[in-house]
Amino acid sequence: MLLSWTSAQVRAAEAPLLADGVPLMQRASFALAGAVARVLRERRGRVVGGSVVLLVGPGNNGGDALHAGAYLRARGADVVALAVAPRVHDEGRAALEAAGGRVVVVDEDGVAAAAARAAGADVVLDGILGIGARPGGLTGVAGALVARLSARDDERGPVVVAVDTPSGIGVDDGSATGTVLRADRTVTFGAAKPGLLLPPAARLAGELEVVDIGLDLPGRPAIARLEGHDAAALWPVPGPAAHKYSRGVVGVVAGARRYPGAAVLATSAAVLAGVGMVRYLGDVADLVVARRPEVVAGPGHVQAWVFGPGVSPEDAAQRRRIEHAFEGVLNRAEPAVVDAGALELLPPRVPAHVVLTPHAGELARLLTARGHRVDREHVEAHPLRHACLAHELTGATVLVKGHVTLVVGPDGAAYAQSDAPAWLATAGAGDVLAGLLGAMLAGRAADVADDPSLAAALAAAAALVHGRAARTANPGGPVTARAVALALPETVAALLGADASRPTVGWTAGSTARATTGPTTRSADGPGRGGRMGR
Repeated sequence: MLLSWTSAQVRAAEAPLLADGVPLMQRASFALAGAVARVLRERRGRVVGGSVVLLVGPGNNGGDALHAGAYLRARGADVVALAVAPRVHDEGRAALEAAGGRVVVVDEDGVAAAAARAAGADVVLDGILGIGARPGGLTGVAGALVARLSARDDERGPVVVAVDTPSGIGVDDGSATGTVLRADRTVTFGAAKPGLLLPPAARLAGELEVVDIGLDLPGRPAIARLEGHDAAALWPVPGPAAHKYSRGVVGVVAGARRYPGAAVLATSAAVLAGVGMVRYLGDVADLVVARRPEVVAGPGHVQAWVFGPGVSPEDAAQRRRIEHAFEGVLNRAEPAVVDAGALELLPPRVPAHVVLTPHAGELARLLTARGHRVDREHVEAHPLRHACLAHELTGATVLVKGHVTLVVGPDGAAYAQSDAPAWLATAGAGDVLAGLLGAMLAGRAADVADDPSLAAALAAAAALVHGRAARTANPGGPVTARAVALALPETVAALLGADASRPTVGWTAGSTARATTGPTTRSADGPGRGGRMGR
């Protein structure tokens, strides 16, 4: 599990180490130099002779970049620092110049030449702003330089490596307004920051590398991202004594004569995800059973529900079925996925075992109907804020679909999953996700009843499997919703076979787990140069 901490939490963890003289900047810059060296070797086969341009602001991120530049210059790279402020980190500048690197202060008249120099490099390090900066993008000389660099369309432009975070993003909220240089790779220190996992800023961070610099992080993490072994540990795997009822029965109220495909896709996904039984309630049972004969048409005992895919306002019969089924959700603690046409039928307050699955437009309509007027664009700009508001207003667990899927639940649980390819933005994909999640809730209905906060983790795991199934269906190319559903058995089998034996980290209140997660984390134990370097 990849965990993230806010900028305030990271600074609090750094403070006692800095007071004790621990050289955090040396550790960070040494790891940063190693990351850039790897990029140079990938790009040109060696570090010697590589061209590196540092974009340097006045703060500690600029200091990290300058010290990293000194290491790279000592290894034979050509290093130039373009300073976008009159003053830069003094020790970092001295280290770079002592190693033979150059520092050029860029003013308004020199922006064009600086952008051309950066565009011709092998690697550009973005060390303009750090975690102490306000969101809103870059301004002044820095903004003009980055705007020119971003506007270039060279086939073989530089690899952009962000120092800790891409400069100008909302480090804690994931906002991405104004001018920001999109990174191909972000090397972040101590812990991932929420803005690196959250949309819309996550798409500007590129590949993420977390460097362990020895922080003991306080409090609970802000945002989590499940990895394969976490999802495998959450998956409802049957034991030798299992039968179809113990494995879970999910009821699906979806589709109509106008939109029969939604019913077929949602029920197919539930069947193929491995639930014990799927019951379908609706007007297109003949079509559902013809395409998926395992489905049982008609009412009966269920352990979880899927409401709403393909249900429109004029579908009076389906709406009555949903309203009736909500009685079981409220009175018998049956978990439910509430999607699409069922969102407007949501009672005023529901338990956390109810999972809403809107896209941004549907979330905007839900919030507006409950007295908070907002449009789709505002939700897309600040999805976490609006997901949290929806959770507070309804009590439900909230999954917001998008290029990064957000899940917000009780006890401050928040997940951001980026497993899906862009090709998954296709008709019917949400129906598949609803059926998949319904199967998971049914398979672990008893556990969800004991701990409703588990619904958020299961929703995040469903988003992970949904994204992986799209990649399995057609790696690197277009997919259909039906192909994603058909890829679920292979995806789940691969997930369980590769990762089920690995331990998982649960989301618990007051967690103090350190963000040292798997292959994305590197140690930053550099050479034993003494002295205190503040960050």
